[in-house]
Amino acid sequence: MNARAYPQTTAQQLEPGSRLGWIDAIVVLAVFVLLWLLVVLTGDMRVRFDELHPPPLSLDVALIPYYTARTVLRMFIAFAAALLFTFTYGYVAAKSTRARKVMLPLLDILQSVPVLGFLSITVTGFLALFPGSLLGVECASIFAIFTAQAWNMTFGFYHSLITIPAELQEAASVYGMNRWQRFTKVELPSSAIGLMWNSMMSFGGGWFFVAQSEAISVLNKNIKLPGLGSYMAGAVEAGDTRAAVYAIVAMIITIVVLDQVLWRPLVAWAEKFKLEQTEGKDSPTSWMLNLLRRSYVLAWFSHHVGRGFGHTSQRASLLASDLTQTISGRTPPPIKALLRIAMWALTVIAVAWLIFDAIDIAKEIRTDMTGTEMLHVVWLGVLTLLRVAAMSVIATLIWTPIGVWIGLRPRVARVAQPLAQIAASFPVNMTFPFIVAFFIATHIPINLGSVFLMALGTQWYILFNVIAGAMAIPTDLREAATLFGLHRWRLWKTLIIPAIFPFWVTGAVTATGGAWNASIVAEVATWGNDKLVADGLGAYIAQVTEKGDQPAIYFSIVVMALFVVAINRVVWRRLYDLAERRFRLD
Repeated sequence: MNARAYPQTTAQQLEPGSRLGWIDAIVVLAVFVLLWLLVVLTGDMRVRFDELHPPPLSLDVALIPYYTARTVLRMFIAFAAALLFTFTYGYVAAKSTRARKVMLPLLDILQSVPVLGFLSITVTGFLALFPGSLLGVECASIFAIFTAQAWNMTFGFYHSLITIPAELQEAASVYGMNRWQRFTKVELPSSAIGLMWNSMMSFGGGWFFVAQSEAISVLNKNIKLPGLGSYMAGAVEAGDTRAAVYAIVAMIITIVVLDQVLWRPLVAWAEKFKLEQTEGKDSPTSWMLNLLRRSYVLAWFSHHVGRGFGHTSQRASLLASDLTQTISGRTPPPIKALLRIAMWALTVIAVAWLIFDAIDIAKEIRTDMTGTEMLHVVWLGVLTLLRVAAMSVIATLIWTPIGVWIGLRPRVARVAQPLAQIAASFPVNMTFPFIVAFFIATHIPINLGSVFLMALGTQWYILFNVIAGAMAIPTDLREAATLFGLHRWRLWKTLIIPAIFPFWVTGAVTATGGAWNASIVAEVATWGNDKLVADGLGAYIAQVTEKGDQPAIYFSIVVMALFVVAINRVVWRRLYDLAERRFRLD
């Protein structure tokens, strides 16, 4: 196999100096500082914890850096888990038609379960798993942040895999690539741009729900973990404007720093995976990436460790492929039949367990809730559905042209990227001091205003995916459109809309799913003694979760899941199929 057919490795792209320099000193020092922080903060996650007497959360401004570090660590642990879930779940769903029929509806259901719903189900289990230790609450918080990050990344990665151009798949077959080689050399690079932007958006989604995941108020439990999110929740609860302002400043600084040292370098680095025959004239740049490319230590590490990992993974993949072929060829038919029977038996047992568990929950709901109450919950779901639909239409009309404008202009993207990330990551409850006061002063009903609050947290999924779609348009296609004199509506109809449509579908799916989740925050706005509650399913879930009403929690979550799954099957799944059939770069 010709190695030149593969994209260059990171080590080949770096241009290191001939000796150690001040950049290497900074890199080594930064690594040691990060390792020291990791050891200290992970130790603080395992301290003794008494559920009946949780430690109080201080609003001392001097503790904000420490709280911020605790929150950032939770975010990255959750993000690592979400990335692993994305690669595994998205890959299997894209490669297996049978599995896809089950996995995609299941992903719809998981996306529709609100963060508070996950907390109400998992917090007791994690506390029992780690009795007397703060690690149980930490795991519950990290899992809640994971649920705010994973679904968007998985949808985006899955869609990138099913829309890879046919010529690339044919080239992989011609070169005789096994699954691991095809994944690392074709599939992962092809999805790199969309994955980077979806990762940024998903990380921002984690910030959006960080207050709910750190200040846990479910099942009559009121636990506040040390973190920036719980600090914000405490400031809102106490009506402490000074503490809230300092928390806002800390969050903005953190988001900007992460954008400069992590996300912008990754976006600039991913540009090399763009599917085009003509190199772009104004590609994204990053001062951090340029700095790291001058590091001798990183170049040495990337060259030796990267090459060793590449050889090891390639040998492992070849060995696994040979072993699989050998086993499949030599395994007697009776053994194969027994393995199939065992797999089906495990599946039947799992499904039966879920059915019996669902029957028990249904009995509990039927015993404690009347038919009138159930119909009322369904009606509340209809009201929230109308708000979600309004948010999706408004966000599409506003952010699609803006996203295309940003994505086609890398210079604009360099300025807009951190601003959009700050807006996407900013928790809505931090705007309540201003929005609640504005709603009260202008007599705007919360039933209408909650659409605006919902959009503040979820419209960014559409923006980020449209930007990624516009950036992924090959330069040669844009130049061809210019040569043919395509402008305005003809340009949009012929090139832009077909190119960004798959990305918009992914953004719209996750935006609507996130809007259902955000309704819990958006339909109940609180600041000090002022509390505005809308008529909707989100507000209902927030109220019954705080009271610990298990039957109502179960039923409301089921209703929300049914609404989301029905809309996805009727609308979004058909649009996904349309994008796969018609709008791909073949």
